[in-house]
Amino acid sequence: MNDLYKEPFRPQYHLTPPKGPMSDPNGMVFFEGVYHQFYQFTGRWGHAISRDLIHWEHLPLALVSDELGDIWSGCCVVDTQDSSGLFGGEAGLVAIFTHYKDGLQSQSLAYSRDSGSSWTKHAGNPVIPNPGIRDFRDPKVLWHEPSGKWIMVVSVNKKVYFYSSSNLTAWQFESEFGAGQGSQAAVWECPDLFRLPVDGDSERQKWVLHVSIGDNAETDGSTAQYFIGEFDGRRFVNDDATGEQISWTDYGQDFYAAVTYSGIPQQDGRCIWLGWTSNWKYPFAGPTEPWKGGMSIPRSLGLKTSADGFIKLCQQPIDELKRLRADSLRFASVEAADQTVKLDFQGSSYELIATIEWEDADSFGLRLLCSETGSESTVIGYEPAKETVFVDRMASGRSDFINREGNPFHFGKRFEASCRAADKTIKLHAFVDESVVELFVDNGETSFTTLIYPSPGSDGLELFACGGAAFFRSVDVYKLESVWKK
Repeated sequence: MNDLYKEPFRPQYHLTPPKGPMSDPNGMVFFEGVYHQFYQFTGRWGHAISRDLIHWEHLPLALVSDELGDIWSGCCVVDTQDSSGLFGGEAGLVAIFTHYKDGLQSQSLAYSRDSGSSWTKHAGNPVIPNPGIRDFRDPKVLWHEPSGKWIMVVSVNKKVYFYSSSNLTAWQFESEFGAGQGSQAAVWECPDLFRLPVDGDSERQKWVLHVSIGDNAETDGSTAQYFIGEFDGRRFVNDDATGEQISWTDYGQDFYAAVTYSGIPQQDGRCIWLGWTSNWKYPFAGPTEPWKGGMSIPRSLGLKTSADGFIKLCQQPIDELKRLRADSLRFASVEAADQTVKLDFQGSSYELIATIEWEDADSFGLRLLCSETGSESTVIGYEPAKETVFVDRMASGRSDFINREGNPFHFGKRFEASCRAADKTIKLHAFVDESVVELFVDNGETSFTTLIYPSPGSDGLELFACGGAAFFRSVDVYKLESVWKK
């Protein structure tokens, strides 16, 4: 045990399991001062808890297989008013999840009367039997105040079903959404539904419907998308009347199954989620032992009207991460004129905030986790003429992997997103953690999540500009402390 969390590629401030595989985040809930993070652990629910979303304690498995099948993805809610009648008039935790057996998927319920320490399966499971559909899974439940009901959204192939309930145990079908909407590249999974103010205006709020999209050739792996619209307790209506607009959640390849925490106190005011840092194109294929898979950093969500008039989902790192800042360095007023500038910094778990201006450069940015020779690095940067921000892991380190079908696949890749930088200034906010890079551009309007596997000793940091000059007004680097006991 003394060697755990010291292995090669092991993230030091991201949630990963001590051993074994971690995939979809499940049952994310805040209750009595504790965040509960359940997660998929080979048909069971793993369990970790935290008081700050940063430092985690691993607990025994919470839900395991039974006569109705394996325990697949789902959610948890706080039954504050005991609408279920399961808690003797007190508040308690209710988990809603997918049972899977012999190809049949149905929705079931479990409850905890001891703050999540132990769980009892509901005697009436499944609470929503399979309606004759192959893909029928990943329930997400929320309390809809205007209608005074619980709402469940369930993944159904390339669409979602909405159900309502007054007691969490008896559910009524309300409507469906998805036919001809957004990307139809593959099955929709792990849906979520939440409401956010637009541009910080509490009087103007919109509903966000989020779905992850399974492995497919069109997007070269799994990905995720969201819709902005209205929800009245029965039906979701997309603001895009054509249904053709596709809004991608993350432009890297390793942010999947993200869902929000329920039960966050109103006085906190935040909507927070995280996602699984992997891709169904190559799940658990990375060279990590004894663990496989992990979670992104938690992100606070908001809606912002972009310059072209579209409402965009913005993601920003939660403020609690600042508590991990240790040594800090500032590089100010550094110019790179068609050259590479090595900075006096070495590290593999850190936070970086760079504000960059330019006049005539073709491209510029930073090279992270550089080798001594410069042959290995992960590149983040911007191309002004194309108005494109990018993350390039073509030379990030190991890429010789075999996918779940037993075939080699192309891991090295460059990821791009359109980004119109105002006043020839761009802000890049990156979190680097051994084998994970998360980039937030211009206050989270665009994000990338990317796995990498650098060689030992690849821990340098460089600035670069090509085809002209870029002025790095400031580059702040904070080494981040490990959240795991040594």
